[in-house]
Amino acid sequence: MAPTLPTPAHNKEIAQTFLDIFSTGNVNAILDCLHEDATWWISGKIAGISGTYSKSEIGELLAGVTSAYKQGALPVRVLGMTAEEDRVAIEAESYAELHNGKIFNNEYHFLITVSDEKVTQVREYSDTLHIYETFVNTQD
Repeated sequence: MAPTLPTPAHNKEIAQTFLDIFSTGNVNAILDCLHEDATWWISGKIAGISGTYSKSEIGELLAGVTSAYKQGALPVRVLGMTAEEDRVAIEAESYAELHNGKIFNNEYHFLITVSDEKVTQVREYSDTLHIYETFVNTQD
């Protein structure tokens, strides 16, 4: 008997669980959700933020940024999800207060690819000007 392939609904569950764990700020648990060869691409042209990251590189980025949040995490709330084959498209938003007094409240479109019960690719589209003004530009 041939193995049963994951359904789009199952891949949505994996993506939702991944974002739930991401929202805890637990970097090791986040990395456990990623396939060993996973990549995470962040849109824009912001030095030190935009670009493609390997699993270990995204771990380093997340470890550095979670300390900026008062609650130690960036909660991400899923607004909608659509899945086809191994891809899950997600509309989401985040909200967190930062130690620098700023509020990070961003909107996202994530395209998450799933294989072998793990996230293999994240493509993150968001308001890069808001990211820059919140994390990079230290002037008010």
